[in-house]
Amino acid sequence: MTRGRILAAAAAVAVAFAAALTLGPKSGSQPGQMPAPLPNPVIAAAGKVEPLSEEIRLGASITGKLDEVLVDEGDPVVAGQLVARLENADWRARLAEADATVKIREAELLRLLNGARPEERREAEAAVRQQEAVVPQTERELARALRGREGWVSPQDVERARRDHDVAVARLAELRQHLAVVAAKARDDERARAEAELELARAQRDEAAAMLAKTEIRSPISGVVLRKHRRIGEMISEAQDMPILSVGDTSVLRVRAEVDETDIARLSVGQSAWVHADAFGDTRFTGRVVRIGAMVGRKRIHTDQPDEKLDDKVLEALIELDGHPPLPVGLRVDAFIRVSPEGAPKSAKTQ
Repeated sequence: MTRGRILAAAAAVAVAFAAALTLGPKSGSQPGQMPAPLPNPVIAAAGKVEPLSEEIRLGASITGKLDEVLVDEGDPVVAGQLVARLENADWRARLAEADATVKIREAELLRLLNGARPEERREAEAAVRQQEAVVPQTERELARALRGREGWVSPQDVERARRDHDVAVARLAELRQHLAVVAAKARDDERARAEAELELARAQRDEAAAMLAKTEIRSPISGVVLRKHRRIGEMISEAQDMPILSVGDTSVLRVRAEVDETDIARLSVGQSAWVHADAFGDTRFTGRVVRIGAMVGRKRIHTDQPDEKLDDKVLEALIELDGHPPLPVGLRVDAFIRVSPEGAPKSAKTQ
């Protein structure tokens, strides 16, 4: 649609409106006096159809190869639905490893808190009793060797007996220490260390789970798939704008109209409006202005005509259409907004 067609349509509406109001003499006007010019009763603007949610482009927050796209264009989706997935075998393996580490750390902490098993205590006590019986025997053998070293006992035998006795005494001390460790409760520092290791393992598991979740792309809203931007096997990077899918809530359609800056004083929320598209002939799709922009900017909707001015300043107005018109998202339309008879703007809600 061209800017000329929009202006021509607006002019036709203005002429008809002016003719209806000037067929008879106005009260208070003098014969032969021309009536005061009337303001244009409509604001004409170029617009584009968009869903209630606007277009939401779904991408990945990590770099990877696209493994699956589970929906197609036009398919309905619900909030939280899995719609695409990156290759994630490595992250699944890391999560399994981290989960196993957590279980090991939990078992170590539980063992530390519970202490040794009764069987281990009894085994340690038996080892101490056995060694306690060995020490007196080695002591007696050493005494005999010392008494007979000037006769039938050689110095080597005396040295061997002394060594055996020392080893037996040391072994008894070792076994008694082991029994004390088995029977003792966990120290505070040991417990704190075991708990810290468990927390670290859980944090590493949570990190692996979070990274695995980033390989799964889910829809944030209920709506329909508007477009597939990528195919299976393509590399996706979080460092670039590389959307995989676009989704939107099309339960309500809106038109984002760009109103010329010369008309914004007559624009207000609640004004009735209609839109027209060449593909639908003379059909008008009615609606109302529900939101007005807060900042004037450059136009973004272009008619692609050679004489089109690209440096016009515009203010966006959002028109919510009535019912469920068969307009596809992204369609360019001509928008017309009726100005209130008083010509004074109402209080406006800005976006």
